[in-house]
Amino acid sequence: MADDAADTDAGGATDPPSTEATRPSGATTGDGDERVRSVVVPDRVYKTVTVFSTLFAVVAVVAGFVVLDEATDRASVALSEVDPLLALLGVGLIVAGAVTYAFSTRFRAEGMGNAKDDTDEPSNNG
Repeated sequence: MADDAADTDAGGATDPPSTEATRPSGATTGDGDERVRSVVVPDRVYKTVTVFSTLFAVVAVVAGFVVLDEATDRASVALSEVDPLLALLGVGLIVAGAVTYAFSTRFRAEGMGNAKDDTDEPSNNG
């Protein structure tokens, strides 16, 4: 029974020992959620992913708004005159840029800490 108490966290959920060995250091999981929240990569890979994913995201979002603007003729035409395929392409580009940026924020360099895991900082900032 003492072994069961050691494997149980404060919420009463148990974590199988095999998942701790495969989880990257600093990765967090939610309550019962087994998805890895961050991926620890070498510094060079982190910089490359950050630069190119941000560049792609910005270009995709701007291009999406340009295409959407073209489909609606600067939002000056009636709804029946809007080109639906071009409008969907524009919205798709905006979504692709947002998803790319959100995915790229999952990466961390080896020396980076996770701000949510830092409990040694004082809570008062005054």
